[in-house]
Amino acid sequence: MGRQIVFTAPGQVALEDTPDPPLQPDEVRLRTLFSGISAGTELTQYRGSNPYLHKRFDAARRLFLEDRPGPAYPLRGVGYEQVGEVVEVGSEVRGVRIGQRVWGSWGHRSHVVLAGSQTASRVMPEGVDPRLGVFARIGAVALNAVHDADIHLGEVVALFGMGVLGLIALQLARLSGATVIAVDGLEKRLNLARQLGAEHLIDFRQTHPGKAIKDLTQGRGADVSLELSGSYAALHEAIRATAYNSRVVAAGFLQGEGMGLRLGEEFHHNRIELVSSQTQGISPRLAHRWDRLRQEQTIMQLAAQGRLQLLPLITHTFPFEQIAAAYQLLDQQPGEAVQVVLEFP
Repeated sequence: MGRQIVFTAPGQVALEDTPDPPLQPDEVRLRTLFSGISAGTELTQYRGSNPYLHKRFDAARRLFLEDRPGPAYPLRGVGYEQVGEVVEVGSEVRGVRIGQRVWGSWGHRSHVVLAGSQTASRVMPEGVDPRLGVFARIGAVALNAVHDADIHLGEVVALFGMGVLGLIALQLARLSGATVIAVDGLEKRLNLARQLGAEHLIDFRQTHPGKAIKDLTQGRGADVSLELSGSYAALHEAIRATAYNSRVVAAGFLQGEGMGLRLGEEFHHNRIELVSSQTQGISPRLAHRWDRLRQEQTIMQLAAQGRLQLLPLITHTFPFEQIAAAYQLLDQQPGEAVQVVLEFP
């Protein structure tokens, strides 16, 4: 018998028992070691603000419709940043052995059974800290945003939001040859951005980022800006900060109505291209050779090679049994945490 989390109502989380299914010949059983909490998508489910909870997404027409609500509480299967250890292997599985560590997305739960083929493509290198595995999916989200930004060697990139997503994108942008300007309102996160290579820091509590970035670039503006916090005010400043006829990538999970976003100003007058970057889709110019698995594998390879620093992003580790306290921290004191990780017994 395993355990998993369930959101019983907005702001309410509990643990419940869940049976371990029998293992089929082509399957692998994993014991979860660590699980990362997403401060974006998961908090929208925890708080009840996720649009899927209030509207129905018509996948065929790709429209949110108000004819009936989506999934109702209790919500299960929450979480997408896991790493586990192989504890049982089916007789037909090849390329996977007991004791190996595997990253994946199976929710905050103590055990999971996966297809052997799925597991074999996500085995972590020997000797690598298993906590790196929790960054595979969120790292792929950051990589997708950087790919959407289409960064060129020597360009100036402005990143808005130094949470987990922003701090990974910062490093990927630098690996792409960019000079990075990091924008946030928390000193702790700005200091971390400096440690990870940001050349310029802007505290939006003290100055208007749009003007400051134009000043830093001799009036031109950033060659491309990425909004990674899910804030409409930040998206507006990203638009203001970006050079004429250039691109802004919106990768944060924006919620509700666009308060503070004034599209009749710089967006309209500066011909800004606004691109949505979302984990379910890859740019058409790359989709023939990139998929989510390749993105995740790339993040894990860069981390294993030491070219991507991920462990400094972990600020809090909670025992799995204290998951309610972990969510309360992220919900009520977001400035205190970056990546929160659950450790399983």
